[in-house]
Amino acid sequence: MILYGLPTCSDCKAALRALADQGVTFRDIRADPLTAAEWAPLIAEFGDMLIDRKSQIYRNLNAWLRASEAEAQLDAQPALMARPVITDGSRWTLGWDTKAQAVWLG
Repeated sequence: MILYGLPTCSDCKAALRALADQGVTFRDIRADPLTAAEWAPLIAEFGDMLIDRKSQIYRNLNAWLRASEAEAQLDAQPALMARPVITDGSRWTLGWDTKAQAVWLG
């Protein structure tokens, strides 16, 4: 199981604590950015929902980048990703709400 996120993200921290006994691996998307091939399944699964449009980083994007596709936005600013994204290879969740918790905690 992999959790994609940022070490400063409160939802990522909560998910990591809850999933600690399940052997979750944390991937810091800022320190270890994803390649285009690694972004592809996330974008296929979540589309534009993968972009955190409420973030300061998004508000600071120039108009051209704001109008660009999710792939270009995430390539330029990986921290734009809504967090956390959790996968076990076959299932994917975005965020750490009750629906995501039900998937991973039963």
